[in-house]
Amino acid sequence: MPGIDECLLEVMRLPGARGAAVVDWTSGLALGTIGESPNGDHEATAAETAEVARMAAEQPVFAEAGPSAGAQGPPAPAVEDVIVTTAPGYHILRFVETAFDSSVFLHLWLDRSEGNLAMARIRLGEIAERLVLA
Repeated sequence: MPGIDECLLEVMRLPGARGAAVVDWTSGLALGTIGESPNGDHEATAAETAEVARMAAEQPVFAEAGPSAGAQGPPAPAVEDVIVTTAPGYHILRFVETAFDSSVFLHLWLDRSEGNLAMARIRLGEIAERLVLA
């Protein structure tokens, strides 16, 4: 199973990927980064995207989780991802389930003219499922 660096390399292979990070949304710290940052500072971007992730994850309207696909295990996370659309691109924040507190997400900055939002969202979900945090 791939770790942070391998996952970020895989994310950057997506058409239109400009930059990516693995971020702890509780602290706002980047656990790993690759490529460009929208504002030129990966740490500031991590802190700013963590605010968006935290706002979405902690809102009561999104709190109710549905049953997992098999309906046998624990409930699925309430928020899977957050997508922010800007004129030049998309920001996809994909929450990562972990064995400890699940306070991590993948952030992909995708160029609007070169990327495919639907495909990137699906692939980011697959990558997040395989991510191993040690």
